[in-house]
Amino acid sequence: MSSEGFVIDRRRLAQLGAGVAVTAGLGALPNIIPEAKAADAPAAGEPIKVGILHSLSGTMAISESPLKDVMLMLIAQQNAKGGVLGRKLEPVVVDPASNWPLFAEKAKQLLSVDKVAAVFGCWTSVSRKSVLPVFEQLNGILLYPVQYEGQECSRNVFYTGAAPNQQAIPAVDYLMNQVNVKRWVLEGTDYVYPRTTNKILEAYLKAKGVAPPDMMINYTPFGYSDWQAEVAKIKAFGSAGKKTAVVSTINGDANVPFYKELGNQGIKATDIPVVAFSVGEQELAGIDTKPLVGHLAAWNYFQSVDTPLNKEVVAAFKKAVNDDKRVFNDPMEAHYIGFNMWVKAVEKAGTTDHDAVIDAMVGVSYPNLSGDYATMMPNHHLTKPVLIGEVQADGMFNVVWQTGGLVVAQPWSPYLDESKNLIGDWLPPMSCGSYDVVAGKCLGGGPKKA
Repeated sequence: MSSEGFVIDRRRLAQLGAGVAVTAGLGALPNIIPEAKAADAPAAGEPIKVGILHSLSGTMAISESPLKDVMLMLIAQQNAKGGVLGRKLEPVVVDPASNWPLFAEKAKQLLSVDKVAAVFGCWTSVSRKSVLPVFEQLNGILLYPVQYEGQECSRNVFYTGAAPNQQAIPAVDYLMNQVNVKRWVLEGTDYVYPRTTNKILEAYLKAKGVAPPDMMINYTPFGYSDWQAEVAKIKAFGSAGKKTAVVSTINGDANVPFYKELGNQGIKATDIPVVAFSVGEQELAGIDTKPLVGHLAAWNYFQSVDTPLNKEVVAAFKKAVNDDKRVFNDPMEAHYIGFNMWVKAVEKAGTTDHDAVIDAMVGVSYPNLSGDYATMMPNHHLTKPVLIGEVQADGMFNVVWQTGGLVVAQPWSPYLDESKNLIGDWLPPMSCGSYDVVAGKCLGGGPKKA
């Protein structure tokens, strides 16, 4: 992490009164964020509408449908407590059907027709990029719950998933330092998240002394199923006598045949470990995981973390969906945190007005299910722990490594020339999504208040 980014983040933490323990030598800061307070005299009125924008059909339904389920649970729980500002919450569920242009149409419908107070949605970065102009033009609020490639910092988006330095970079460091990996396969689905993440990782690996011949980069379409030839290439690449690993940014239901083919070709974790960024408990639910034992995933949460709060929330979800076999994963935890932060921000602002809530979100904290507190930073990203989990025979993950504290997100990568001097900071006086700390000026992404 750049020293400039840490200096600014630490100053902001002190300004916010926020308390987080972060990696890279920042140490511990006291947790003194005040609890958000509801308005003194909330008036009953029409329900507050909340948009849920997740694919319930198509290639991404395997990953996104559970996010709709957890949102319905959270809304029901909040209504049982009396709602927000004395008003019930009303979910408005739409299905963009893994169709990226349809995401934008549905987002416009939610903001312009349904008049939702906030939208919880998207998974793929291409869907987020599709809706971003809509939220910025209509001044809406999107809470985006999935790890992504960074290189973006919008006033209208709260990124509750991981930035690359909260997932991808630590995963590579783990493989390099703990597993002694020397050769790297960067395998991804062909769209913006894998391509940008791999661009960052390629630059990072080169900076660490990895030669280009020791990297193989490949992309396949969404929903790809014929993995025999691609897995054979991976197997051949890993036979050069150097420890090889696969860094996987494969998304959606293509993961099922990919992992099955690894098993078919006898690729064990002891031979060529795979670390995945988009595979969690949900994606493994329909697979015989016995041949995959020992392969890895990097997330900020796993269902197996042993905390009382996690057990309580997981049990509540299973009860809400009336299915004890259902699983809880990282993006679901991100919605859990993001939703509760949004409730606190609305109560702190005393209104659902978008501008007031956007300003109120910064500095709000809420418990992570794995322990400690997530804090919404001025760059609209959360502080997060990073965990490496190992696939178990039952489809769960055993945590084999984690950061010693929480990591402050870097939306702009310090490993790419075009972004190494940029930070995002939505508090005055910067109020800028891409501030050049060397030039001392905002390059764009300033306030767009209605």
